[in-house]
Amino acid sequence: MRICILNVQVPFIRGGAEVLAESLRDELKMRGHEVDIITIPFKWYPAETIVDSIIMARMIDVGEVNGEKIDRVIALKFPIYYTNHENKILWLCHQHLQAYELWNTDHGDLQTMKNGNEVRRLIIECDSKFIPKARKVFTISQTVMDRLEKFNSIRATTLYPPPKNLELFKSGLAEDYIFYPSRIDPIKRQILLVQALKYCKTPVRVIIAGSGDKNTINEISATAKIDGTSSRLEMRGYISEEEKIELYSRSLGVYFGPYQEDYGYVTLEAFFSEKPVITHPDSGGPTEFVNENTGFVVNPDPKSIAYAMDQLYENRTLAQRLGENGFELMKKFNINWDYVVEQLLS
Repeated sequence: MRICILNVQVPFIRGGAEVLAESLRDELKMRGHEVDIITIPFKWYPAETIVDSIIMARMIDVGEVNGEKIDRVIALKFPIYYTNHENKILWLCHQHLQAYELWNTDHGDLQTMKNGNEVRRLIIECDSKFIPKARKVFTISQTVMDRLEKFNSIRATTLYPPPKNLELFKSGLAEDYIFYPSRIDPIKRQILLVQALKYCKTPVRVIIAGSGDKNTINEISATAKIDGTSSRLEMRGYISEEEKIELYSRSLGVYFGPYQEDYGYVTLEAFFSEKPVITHPDSGGPTEFVNENTGFVVNPDPKSIAYAMDQLYENRTLAQRLGENGFELMKKFNINWDYVVEQLLS
């Protein structure tokens, strides 16, 4: 079968959607399909640029190439999921969140732009009109599915994507640090974890890995310096996949506290490493997996995070049990590529 995966690329930014597209391509190829990824660049400002992207997506012809039919397309992100194809499957990573949960929040910007209200209405109208035209609609999480039903009255099926290289994740002897690998950005809230260090009663450490917003990186370093916790904070920057897997395996636990995350591979990578996760009620996707049996769901404030960190440090048996429960949960949710491919191609 000739299959095209449709995705959107913000130049020079790489995240979970890119990993998902590449992993899906590789898994489909391993099963004998001819697969390619089609992307369009995306720029979200000024607001009128979003309209241009919507028009671009509607104009793309993916019916055939060089006289050969494309049998199926699998669309992942806004706005390329508006592209026409008679056998289109939507595996929705996320809609344009600036028009949804992030509207009128500190993490949103569309409401501050000229014509932002009009563009928001257009996005919601287009989503409501064109998403149901897909032959099947899957979402990468319950969080994404709930948004789709709440704002667009569209029902979908959750299909959890496995993390990349899931077979390589392992559980090692826990050391004394909490690990947080992610793109560094205000919405990922690394700053809360760093602020928590000064409230910890134990000598627990923090290792943060990832690159991103320079202002946030500087704020993190300045906070640790002011709080006197710099010696317990390690900023690794960009790390290899091998380093990440090793840091997971030796961690005491993992913090993943973004605001309204659609899914988040960090939670799954932690559980495949048999490590507990600390997250927040407003973190979105992680709360579908994290509970009192697999980690801590605490208020998004430094003192609450510090309490959870101390619990893991002081009770290694608890930390191990929570991590093992997380690993068992991954099996329960059928998070594997055989199941995903079967659902997408059936």
